[in-house]
Amino acid sequence: MSPTLQGIDHVHVYVSNRTEAARWYHDVMGLVVSQTLKVWAEDPLGPLTLEDTAGNIHLALFQREDFHPTSTIAFRATGEEFLQWLELFKQRDMDVRCSDHDIAWSLYFSDIDDNTHEITTYDYDFIKNRLR
Repeated sequence: MSPTLQGIDHVHVYVSNRTEAARWYHDVMGLVVSQTLKVWAEDPLGPLTLEDTAGNIHLALFQREDFHPTSTIAFRATGEEFLQWLELFKQRDMDVRCSDHDIAWSLYFSDIDDNTHEITTYDYDFIKNRLR
């Protein structure tokens, strides 16, 4: 039997410019530079780690010139939060796709380096009644 895990610590996200990407993640998603882990960003090949205000979500931005985004990071939200995200994306005129998965709803969007992200809610009926 495997030992247990506490959760996901962080996700690597490859970007063409860490500073510009950090600005985008702050402006769009409210993530800020982790002061505790900022020392790693002194190395040009090291990560610039961003976190949410609660310190639960960590994205490690790695600057690379030649990369191809291949993964999708999915964030969970309540039904109310999901609708707030949808409204924010509309206000920013962002390209976003809303998908009905029968038991969940998802919003798909990309950052400035074409990394794909998803915001998912399992408050299915709540969203269904408001989007239809």
